[in-house]
Amino acid sequence: MPLSSASKRALTDQNKGEDASNHKRRRVSHENNSPPNKKLEDSSQSTMTDSQRRPNFSALTSPSNGIARHASPLANNKPGAAKKLVIKNFKEKPKMPENFQQETWKKLGEAVDAIHKSCSIRYSLEELYQAVENMCSYKMSASLYDQLKHICEDHVKANLNQFLGDTLDYEQFLKLIDNCWQNHCRQMIMIRSIFLFLDRTYVLQNSAILSIWDMGLDLFRANIISHKTVEARTVDGLLKLIERERNGEAVNRQLLKSLLRMLSDLQIYHDSFEKKFLDATEQLYAAEGQQLMQERDVPEYLAHVDKRLNEENERLLHYLDQSTKKALVMCVERQLLEQHLHQILQKGLDQLLDANRIPDMTLLFQLFNRVRDGLRQLFLSFGLYIKNTGRVIVVNQENDSDKDKDMVQSLLDFKDKIDNIISTCFGRNDKFINAMKDSFENFINQRQNKPAELIAKYVDSKLRAGNKEATEEELERLLDKIMVLFRFIHGKDVFEAFYKKDLAKRLLVGKSASVDAEKSMLSKLKQECGAAFTGKLEGMFKDMELSKELTLAFKQYMQNQDAPGGIDLTVNILTMGHWPTYQPMEVHLPSEMIQFQEVFKTFYLGKHSGRKLQWQPTLGHCVLKATFAGVKKELQVSLFQSLCLLLFNEGDDYTYSEIKTATAITDSELRRTLQSLACGKARVLIKAPKGKEVEDDDRFTFCNDFKHKLYRIKINQIQMKETQEENTSTTERVFQDRQYQVDAAIVRIMKTRKTLSHNLLIAELYNQLKFPVKSPDLKKRIESLIDRDYMERDKDNPTNYHYMA
Repeated sequence: MPLSSASKRALTDQNKGEDASNHKRRRVSHENNSPPNKKLEDSSQSTMTDSQRRPNFSALTSPSNGIARHASPLANNKPGAAKKLVIKNFKEKPKMPENFQQETWKKLGEAVDAIHKSCSIRYSLEELYQAVENMCSYKMSASLYDQLKHICEDHVKANLNQFLGDTLDYEQFLKLIDNCWQNHCRQMIMIRSIFLFLDRTYVLQNSAILSIWDMGLDLFRANIISHKTVEARTVDGLLKLIERERNGEAVNRQLLKSLLRMLSDLQIYHDSFEKKFLDATEQLYAAEGQQLMQERDVPEYLAHVDKRLNEENERLLHYLDQSTKKALVMCVERQLLEQHLHQILQKGLDQLLDANRIPDMTLLFQLFNRVRDGLRQLFLSFGLYIKNTGRVIVVNQENDSDKDKDMVQSLLDFKDKIDNIISTCFGRNDKFINAMKDSFENFINQRQNKPAELIAKYVDSKLRAGNKEATEEELERLLDKIMVLFRFIHGKDVFEAFYKKDLAKRLLVGKSASVDAEKSMLSKLKQECGAAFTGKLEGMFKDMELSKELTLAFKQYMQNQDAPGGIDLTVNILTMGHWPTYQPMEVHLPSEMIQFQEVFKTFYLGKHSGRKLQWQPTLGHCVLKATFAGVKKELQVSLFQSLCLLLFNEGDDYTYSEIKTATAITDSELRRTLQSLACGKARVLIKAPKGKEVEDDDRFTFCNDFKHKLYRIKINQIQMKETQEENTSTTERVFQDRQYQVDAAIVRIMKTRKTLSHNLLIAELYNQLKFPVKSPDLKKRIESLIDRDYMERDKDNPTNYHYMA
């Protein structure tokens, strides 16, 4: 029989101490000047009995003693006076209605059945929740939990039979098991919401008892999924679906995800599914790897491996448990990569490197980096490729002089290619860098001495004036690359010999493209090989500096001397031990030149007694003033060219033999000299008959109609073996002239100011320089002067410069 309202509240209060989660009832008190509680009335105004009044105070019951509180007559009923509460015991102890447990469980059991059958529930959820709370309050929690578990177990067992038939294929079976699992989860969530009070009180206080949710999982695991037939068909079906997806078919990933999460939630994923899944994966990729290595080339195979790894990662992302990731990825890597490392390298590495297939090599590195011993085999094969390819460039060209000319450039290109591969594809891995260095040193020294000679000649070609291929920055980078090759060669003394010979010619003839570049190269050699290696080279630069000072002194000396008119002589005094040995050559000089030489000899020996001067006309050069059809020009030519041109002051037409007799220049030198004057770009002589080669019966006439846009014209000498000319263009020459002017302006400003900031120096240069100039070009010149110790940066503030005396 249902309890009355007052009795129910009283009985509830008696059990408040047992349930810590019940709501605490507020004690009612009145503050001064606060309005009285409407449920409490003054005794003088109330005629209600205690029994009538008691239900109204059930909301104020104490959780500890179960006694009701009500207001006593007020001691002072004046407005604003304090009022007191008097607490009295219940006169009667409330009783539990008969058949309370049976009736309540009947209602709850009916609701659970309705949930299992997906029917509507007759009672409100609030009412069912209150019923659970009341049973727990009356200490019926244990029996309530058992009854709930029993009814849920019966329902789960009833679902087993639908999975034991053989009429369904594996996909239909999986959908059926998934539908059953989804329904079970949905039902347990709703049941738990009704029995939440039980779950949060009784279950929490008993660690040996499963929560309602875990109980549902345990029932499903024990009665359905752990059944041998159900478990086997479920796992086999999952493996078949995954196999179909690996073969390129579209499958229901949501079904896979749901069922695999079911296995994970039921804690049988690793024992029931994962081992079989990994075994199937191992077998699939072992067979696939063997087959594809035979059928496909390396780039296609690598792309397939990468695709497979991405596919497995997608499966991990979409439905596989993350705990499977390590074992799954290792399985794919082992079967598709680790088992075929040597075969991949042997079959395709050389082709990838030859074709410079950057994306494929990047992928190769990434894949080999994933497996044990992959990188070691890769950098060993990489080093072997460098040795074989480099040996073809160096050794196999030994008897081919034409290819020898391109050897250094081929080596630089090959080095750039390898560096780019190491940087782009191999992530600048130290092992590959070391393999590259060892391999270059190995093959470049397979051919003794020749690489050192060719490298020196290549440097000469880049440092000579007329090199329009690179800016200063590019030339500096090129020299750095050449120094890398220089480090690999063993015959560095051979390099020094050839480099010194070419440097001497550049310095004496004035064909050096940049003094900064020359000194930069010298500094690099000194840093690499020490001061002893560059001592003679530095002596050559020192001789040139001393010769400049000597020339100034000679000009002052000539002010008090009678000298041939129209001649300005500049002499370079060379220390024989520093410079290459030149074969003396006797040529017929004009009498004015011979007279000037004697004057200089007297001047020099007067300063340095005991020395001997030996004139070397081979590398001499002159500036001749010429008049063409009334237009004056200056011709910058070699001494041999000057001797030939000066003959035309006496006549307008000469044969080859007549020129040879008059100048006494050797045959080979004379032919090259006349070729440069009559067959080059600036043709100041006319050759008859026309042609590129000079023959014995050729005649040469002065070209009176010669025209050129420049006032000073440089006529280059034809090279001895090749017709490969290195002319200085107008732009290059102007650029060089401006460099000197900028350097002089910077030094002049810094010498005056001593200390100056970068911005102020740039502004001052803009004011002083008479030609347009860009800030980056000025910055380069400043850096050059800093390198040459004309100025230095402030240690505390790098934007400030100090002049160095």
